[in-house]
Amino acid sequence: MEIIQAFLTYLTAEKGLSRNTVASYQLDLKKFHAFLTAKNTDFLSFSKADIVDFIQKLRDEKYSTASICRFISTIKSLCKYLLVENRITEDPSENLQSPKRWERLPKAISIADVKTLLESGHPNNLSEPVVNRDYVMFELLYSSGLRVSELISLKLEDISFDAGFLRVMGKGSKERIVPLHMRALGMLKRYVSLKRPEILRKKSSPYLFITRRGGPMTRQRFWQTMKKLGRRTGLDISPHTMRHSFATHLLEGGADLRSLQKLLGHADISTTQIYTKVTTDRLKQVYTKHHPRA
Repeated sequence: MEIIQAFLTYLTAEKGLSRNTVASYQLDLKKFHAFLTAKNTDFLSFSKADIVDFIQKLRDEKYSTASICRFISTIKSLCKYLLVENRITEDPSENLQSPKRWERLPKAISIADVKTLLESGHPNNLSEPVVNRDYVMFELLYSSGLRVSELISLKLEDISFDAGFLRVMGKGSKERIVPLHMRALGMLKRYVSLKRPEILRKKSSPYLFITRRGGPMTRQRFWQTMKKLGRRTGLDISPHTMRHSFATHLLEGGADLRSLQKLLGHADISTTQIYTKVTTDRLKQVYTKHHPRA
């Protein structure tokens, strides 16, 4: 639809949102448009009641609270755009209440499970270039707390081996510097100097993590790789799990919230604060389990 495409172009050109974020907006609006079409409602004439009905439909379809919040955010952004462009005179999303976010806390695996996961590769298997690439990616997820979209977008020029950090382009095209520990740096150096050229086979690519065809790893491919490893080690994991574990373990180790916000690339510290609830809940569980009078 023309107005949706114009909105997506606005998000890219003027708001500077990433390709993945704009793609999420597009999928959300495609579903909302289909819903309005089924109700015989013109896309530029929807009301607050239509939005509420749409939210109820999402609930009926068992969408998670976080997903519903994302749909609402997308619709709110669209309404603001339509107002600015004078396509509507009143905002139907004004004062629309979002369901409480984070009803389900982020999943984090234990430090022992992380160790099991990262050391699960047999040395003979790790000599295989593609397997070595995957384990370097696993290590970076946990050592740096990257989003999977940030991980697969890394380029060779983003690594500073001497200084020991990565330059990461996060949401909203915001750049941040993420430090790396010696183990991750060592694995990365070996991959870049030995294994990556074996995968490329004389082809060239600016991307750090590549496939045998020379293109960058996709989110879907890497997600499948992690799920496969999780099944083999008996763990329910995903790229998000490693990011959540990174944040949770840093807080449990004494890191302050502001530093964690910078490392994770959160624009708003309220997003980072969810991890304080995770660690508090863990403390309560430990206390209840082990205190003799609990």
